[in-house]
Amino acid sequence: MNAPGLPDAEGVLSTLVERMSVEVDADALLVGIYSGGAWLAERLGAALPGEHPVGFIDVSFYRDDYATKGLRAKVASTALPFDIAGRRLVLVDDVLYTGRSVRAAINELFDYGRPASIELAVLIDRGGRELPIEATWVGARVAVARDLSIVLDRGVDGRLALSVEPAGGARA
Repeated sequence: MNAPGLPDAEGVLSTLVERMSVEVDADALLVGIYSGGAWLAERLGAALPGEHPVGFIDVSFYRDDYATKGLRAKVASTALPFDIAGRRLVLVDDVLYTGRSVRAAINELFDYGRPASIELAVLIDRGGRELPIEATWVGARVAVARDLSIVLDRGVDGRLALSVEPAGGARA
């Protein structure tokens, strides 16, 4: 169940699928940023028309705040089961805020090859960009205070839900 004042995550995902179904390239590869973006990439890969192989990326070592914040509790392995060189990619993330996670993901992707293009799909755009990064597809735009974080969770049944917690919370 979503927190009061936040949209229903499953409904927003349906909106995102509807928007992307019309415009996404038939041969685009999906790359989800762990963890919420990975969940979304899996769901998008199954819902979008055509074949859209899915890979996953962990940007922990590529973040520009790595030296000051250190590593988060759970680091996942980047898994790109396809060659990205010369391919069209859709980078998928749950919440777009400052743009720093997306920048880190792009830096890491170039370590694996030079894609033809990278587009960005996000479930939630909360504004507050610190870098000139804009999503190609947005499920919903939601404003929350700077001292709060929008968090995407996945239940044991696979359903997605949004919540808000204090920024800098100790999440895995």
